[in-house]
Amino acid sequence: MSAASASAPAAAPAATPAAAPAVNLTSVFVRLKLSLIRNGLKGSSKRKAAYFGSLAFSLVVAFFAMLGLAVLHGNAHAGTVVVLLAAIIALGWTFMPLFFPAGDETLDPSRLVMLPLRPRPLVRALLASSLVGIGPMFTVCLAVGSVVAVARGAAGIVAAVPAVPLLLLGCVTLARAVATANVRLLTSRKGRDLALLSGLLIAIGAQVANFAGQRLSQSGGLTTLEPAEAVVRWLPPASAIGMVDSASKGAYGVAAGQLAVTLLALVLLLWFWERSLTSLMVTPDGSTIAAAKPSKREAAGGAGAWAFLPAGRTGAVMQRTLRYVVRDPKTKSAWVTALAVGLIIPVFNALQGTGSVYLACFGTGMLGVQMYNQFGQDTSAFWMVAQTISTTRDAFAELRARAYALALVTVPYTVLVTAVTTALLHDWSRLPAGLGMGLALLGSMLCTGALASARFPYSIPTDGAFKNVAPGQAGLAWAGIFGGMLASAVICSPVIALAVYLNVADHASLTWILLPLGAAWGTLAAWAGLRLAAPTVARKLPEILLAVSKG
Repeated sequence: MSAASASAPAAAPAATPAAAPAVNLTSVFVRLKLSLIRNGLKGSSKRKAAYFGSLAFSLVVAFFAMLGLAVLHGNAHAGTVVVLLAAIIALGWTFMPLFFPAGDETLDPSRLVMLPLRPRPLVRALLASSLVGIGPMFTVCLAVGSVVAVARGAAGIVAAVPAVPLLLLGCVTLARAVATANVRLLTSRKGRDLALLSGLLIAIGAQVANFAGQRLSQSGGLTTLEPAEAVVRWLPPASAIGMVDSASKGAYGVAAGQLAVTLLALVLLLWFWERSLTSLMVTPDGSTIAAAKPSKREAAGGAGAWAFLPAGRTGAVMQRTLRYVVRDPKTKSAWVTALAVGLIIPVFNALQGTGSVYLACFGTGMLGVQMYNQFGQDTSAFWMVAQTISTTRDAFAELRARAYALALVTVPYTVLVTAVTTALLHDWSRLPAGLGMGLALLGSMLCTGALASARFPYSIPTDGAFKNVAPGQAGLAWAGIFGGMLASAVICSPVIALAVYLNVADHASLTWILLPLGAAWGTLAAWAGLRLAAPTVARKLPEILLAVSKG
């Protein structure tokens, strides 16, 4: 037995477990992005309708934009238009994701620091997931239209093939690199306050673009942009479109140089992005190192300017709403941008000699938009507000106090902007008409804003500086805002029609009646909107709390 045992072959060692297959991180992130989009649409037919409505609108706009660019094929200035358009698209991709609503949860890479991920695979995965969405689709349509506009001959067609993906990759990489480099700044309290400057820069930039367009129409058209285009065509990623134009003209050496510049810039951006991710993954967040120091400026609730507010629920709600404006970075950013844009547009147009006293209504409208989604700024803390609402009367008092807080700032602001615009136009006789129109518009927007807040609430995330709408709710937010603005125009249309009639019929001496009429009409519209919205708020408190707590 022992001999047999000795002659038996040695027992085979226990089989080692097979190594776990490597996970394809890129496919995981793409599926994650699709899941975020899909899950954000669950449980709400209105949210689905808003999202697919936004998708359809984007597809229609992208199709006609692509068609319009393709029509430029053969035009002498086609290269100038598409190269500058590519640069504008790149600027939009670079800065807009930082300060405007976005539904991509992976845009903030600080969410991923606790996962065992290496930077280079993470860069590839994030880049692939960034190519999923409405924005990349819209960019591809514009890129295709741009290359069709300038591609001529076999060389142009060959150059157009890599130009479209290079432009898209350049834009997406720019957005990711800038977001990653600024994530620590923009997620801090002070950093989010500094982001207020972005609203001012965007407002000023938009107005400068407006004036530039007016000057172009007066000074030779697109020919005056050719020197700028000659420089921009060498700046990535617009250089990808410049490469197609150069190849179509037979300048193969120039096209090769622009292709090299585009590829080099893309490589450098990816390297910078990877380094930023590495630094983000290994550097501790300074906001968690030390506890916040207690505030030394706490005062009694009725002290200072707050003492002038009404007593009771109305004053308390007004104070809470105004404190949001002062303390909450996102609310503050929205208000500062509205105040700046509302003043810049009428004043700049008046200085250019093309203004109108009625342009002062633009500022009123910008502030009126702040009435929309009143409960979203409360986020999950809305449950404390909901506990104080048990009847329609309570809901009406809550909405009325929020409207009072908005009017407390907007009415004096409307008077100021209208007076400044009138002074620059040297036409004081139109001051009552412009002021009356502004007050009518404000009342109409308070009306529709209260209804939108009750029927279409959405969540404003508090844990990220990159988005102001929770994933899946962006379409709902934009649809509610634009629908409310159109409804506001319809509500105050009688005042608008009267103003048009008095101006067309040359009854300038009677335009003063627009001031009392506009004030009365706006007050009536605001009261009606609050009355109509109050029962909905009192009835749908759980639904509103659920909608505003998703962030």
